[in-house]
Amino acid sequence: MARKRSASDVVVEMVRRKSVLRPRDLKARGIHRECLRRLCAKGLLVRVARGLYVLARADLSSQHTLALAAQSIPRGVICLLSALRFHDIGTQNPQEVWLTIDHKAEVPRVSYPRLRIVRSSGKALMAGIDKHTIEGVTVKVYSPAKTVVDCFKYRSKIGLDVALEALRDCWRQRRATMDDLWRYAKICRMTNVMRPYLESLT
Repeated sequence: MARKRSASDVVVEMVRRKSVLRPRDLKARGIHRECLRRLCAKGLLVRVARGLYVLARADLSSQHTLALAAQSIPRGVICLLSALRFHDIGTQNPQEVWLTIDHKAEVPRVSYPRLRIVRSSGKALMAGIDKHTIEGVTVKVYSPAKTVVDCFKYRSKIGLDVALEALRDCWRQRRATMDDLWRYAKICRMTNVMRPYLESLT
C-alpha cells in the first residue's frame, strides 16, 4: 500500500513546480502555513522575503529575482534596465528589478527583491507586453521594441546614453523592426524625441 503523502511532501512538491511559494498558495490544499515554518527549520525551504519561500540550495536561474517580483506584483511589467537585461540588449546589469505599474496603483510593499517602480497608464502601460515563464512563474516583460522606446521616455531616470546604446544594440541584433519602433514611439508620444536617432539607423 502506497504511503500517504504528508503535508510537507505536498509543499515541497509545490515549491519545486512553482519555484516561489506564498502562504496563500497552501490555503487551497488545506495546509496550514505552520508547515512552511517547520520546513524552514529543517533547512528544506528558505524564506527570501516576507511571504516568499524557495527551496534551499535550489538551482535558481539568473532571472530568479524577476520571478520573485512577478509573484509579488502580478500586475507589474518588467521594464527598462531589467527588460534590457532579460532581452540581452546593451550592457546594463541592474541591482534592482525595474517594474512598471499603473499610475493609480499603490506602491508595492516588498522587501525582496529591491524594486524600482515606474508608473504608466493606458496604451503606454498595456502595449508591447510579452509573457514568459521563469521558474514556473508567468512573468510579463515589455518587448525589445517597447523597452527601447521606454528608455527614451524615461531617459531622465536612466540616462540618454543608456537609451542610445539600447537602440543601437537592439537594431544591430535585429530584435525589432523600424515599424515596431515607430509604433511604440507613437503610443508613448516619443516620435519627435526619437526621430533623429531612428533616421540615423537607416
